[in-house]
Amino acid sequence: MKALFQKIDKPLFFISLIYTILGLVMVLSASSVSAVLRYNVSSSYFFVRQLLFMGAAWFVGLFFILKIPTKKYHYLAPIYLFITLSLLFLVFGYGVIAGGAQSWLDLGFFNLQPTEFIKTALILYMAVFYEKSIKKRKPFAYNFIPIIFAVIAFFLVAMQPDFGGAVIIAGIVFFTFLSVPFEKESSVQIIKFVGIAALIAAVILLYSGSDIFNSTQLARLKFQNPCERYMEDTGYQVCNGFIAYHNGGVFGVGLGNSSQKYLYLPEAHTDFIFPILVEELGLIVGILVIFGYVYMLYRIIKIAKNVDCIRNSIICYGTFIYLLMHLLINLMGTLALIPLTGVPLPFLSYGGSFNMNVIAMLFVVQRIAIENKQNAEKRALANMTR
Repeated sequence: MKALFQKIDKPLFFISLIYTILGLVMVLSASSVSAVLRYNVSSSYFFVRQLLFMGAAWFVGLFFILKIPTKKYHYLAPIYLFITLSLLFLVFGYGVIAGGAQSWLDLGFFNLQPTEFIKTALILYMAVFYEKSIKKRKPFAYNFIPIIFAVIAFFLVAMQPDFGGAVIIAGIVFFTFLSVPFEKESSVQIIKFVGIAALIAAVILLYSGSDIFNSTQLARLKFQNPCERYMEDTGYQVCNGFIAYHNGGVFGVGLGNSSQKYLYLPEAHTDFIFPILVEELGLIVGILVIFGYVYMLYRIIKIAKNVDCIRNSIICYGTFIYLLMHLLINLMGTLALIPLTGVPLPFLSYGGSFNMNVIAMLFVVQRIAIENKQNAEKRALANMTR
């Protein structure tokens, strides 16, 4: 374990640890009021659950994911994809409805959200699939097999309905395609095909919106000027987010002193955790948090540029896209720049399924960093023995 730890990307490791701790602190602060007044549980209820989720994810990452060579993903990734797709189908028969969407499976001790697992499953499956496809020079049509699985996942998630999750799945698959080193001619054909398929999917969703999306989901498409629509759900939430930003000012009102978490923001510890952070800790800390995310993404890209195989390159770029899309959609939603879609913020928002997947993928990236250094050591040793 010590030998592996010496080879991980230390900056990425420590910034991930810092954000885990910050997320736990903010969940405790943001959820303490609603836990008591809305859910009739202890003020530390959500904090304790988040601590268990985060602790479990870090334990699995440190003692299992770091030790598994990524070449074994050729066997594990298809199994993982099959399981997560099966869980998505299972949601329609046994799923729990919350927030207007049937997206969770009740496991007793916590609710599992298969949507989060299918995102990471698609990244890993695409990585092992396209490495094999490119090495063996498979026919052009063969490259669309992952797209078929992605389309199935997209519609299963969209019909829950979870528009934010569906958009992220589409974005992960499309932009991960761009990182695959196809031959130039194949790349152009694939991008055209994906573009046409996305257009067709958009038309289907648009004209069948009344069947796929409920009234709450459709109302979210109306997102501009939230404070002029204060009596509407989406206007009410985002406007109170604006008030939180305004209250915080440059230096904040102090940790634990948010006024907007007193049920003004119904999702203070999930979707709107960032406005609470700015209200309590101030604009300066909010900007530093955003820069921290940017640095985290930079470390992932740096690791991606040092890989020796297509598989690991795709995993890194897929993880980068996964995190980036969650960051953009959450932050832009709370700023009324795009529709509010209920997408959590990495590390900071409460959510077991999501944060466990984020931490797991970052440990996969760390495993790739380890393999990069192991390969570099082998090359150096080979050069010395010549």
